[in-house]
Amino acid sequence: MKTVGFGIACFAVSGPLAKAKSSAGKKPNIIFILADDLGWAEPGCYGNTFNETPNLDALAKQGMRFSDAYAAAPVCSPYRAALMTGQCPARVGITDYLRPNDKKHLSTKYVTIAEVLKNTGYATGIIGKWHLTGYANHGTEEFPPAMHGFDETIVSENRGIGGGSYFYPYHFNREIQRRLSGREYLVDRCNLEAVEFIERHKDSTFFLYLSHYAVHTRLNGKPEYVAEFIKKPGSGKGPMSSRNNPHLAAQLKSIDEGVGMIVRKLDELGLGDETVLIFTGDNGGEDRVTRNTPFRAGKSTLYEGGIRVPLIVRYPKIVPAGTVCRTPTSNIDFYPTLCHLASAGPDPKQHIDGVSLVPVLKDPKAPLKRDTLYWHYPLDKPHFLGGRSSGAVRKGDWKLIEYFDTGQKELYNLANNISEKNNLADRYPEKVAELQELLKAWRKDIGAKIPSGQSG
Repeated sequence: MKTVGFGIACFAVSGPLAKAKSSAGKKPNIIFILADDLGWAEPGCYGNTFNETPNLDALAKQGMRFSDAYAAAPVCSPYRAALMTGQCPARVGITDYLRPNDKKHLSTKYVTIAEVLKNTGYATGIIGKWHLTGYANHGTEEFPPAMHGFDETIVSENRGIGGGSYFYPYHFNREIQRRLSGREYLVDRCNLEAVEFIERHKDSTFFLYLSHYAVHTRLNGKPEYVAEFIKKPGSGKGPMSSRNNPHLAAQLKSIDEGVGMIVRKLDELGLGDETVLIFTGDNGGEDRVTRNTPFRAGKSTLYEGGIRVPLIVRYPKIVPAGTVCRTPTSNIDFYPTLCHLASAGPDPKQHIDGVSLVPVLKDPKAPLKRDTLYWHYPLDKPHFLGGRSSGAVRKGDWKLIEYFDTGQKELYNLANNISEKNNLADRYPEKVAELQELLKAWRKDIGAKIPSGQSG
């Protein structure tokens, strides 16, 4: 189902907004591609030799690859709240994934990045996963993308999305009509819609948020691709293989094909140099279906395997080709970055926790006005994938993880212990105390809550 303009008020354009719209052609188009549960080590340009990602690898050669890009949370809804608002998930109040009947949602009091761009003349669209609301089909009030600045909502959910639904008909939205011949595959459908969105808005300025449901479990790749990967040396043998998973590889190949389709369409239309193209993931991979080597653990944890994600940015006007940025970044930074690139001021009443990445996009060694990153992941009970109620802080190469359920603290120096196997908390108690004070002060500043009966 395609929803166009649902919930958007019509008004006359005049004054500063009209001026912004008249110069919209001078602003870059923005395409933000988000893969779900894609581990840092999955693309070829991050060292993977089993998966096949030629288009992502080419994108990295044409732009900048980030080695230390982080998700603001180890699960999806908090990441998406941070992306839309530029705020830490704890400040927004969404710190865990939302259930289908959840009354919690992204409040319309926030001015999302889509709304900022829309108000400066951008055509805005989302294709795929939203996951920032409960659903009317599950008996709760629903707050879809149209209420947050998206002109077009395409192939998106109106029911619970857990469990995977990669072939038509899609259980997460039974109103979607098939468009592709044969057994329509969800990733292919989203890729098609993305290319058509670009074609549809080629003469305007657009913001496209392509939010894939893949590679969220249950993994289910196209059979012909799965068969190819099963034949490769070292292949796992099923959808729950923890190493060289053929279904994950097949799904990632389909996502990668879409990246190629988008790049070719931009080049065909002469828009390649005028478009900011971003590819990233929303949290680490599930370590029951992948290995996040060289990192420890995966999705739902605050170890590197749960929060470090791939990030590639191509924008030929300012981003030097074939570069690598090693500066730690967070997805809270995309909001101010896109505002900066679009010459669009954020709402002055909305606090922004992120910083613009434009300095490092121009020069990967440029300093940012921040040297510390924080995480807050409170849970009443452990996540089914193993994550526990915890918080974390990274300052320079030092990282502290604090568990609220037990009071345990773990200290790591990521410069020489990237796998987080050697807990240095007993050896460096003064560093633990320093970082814990930073974490406590940050929690107080943003109003972060710790579950009753737990300590921090």
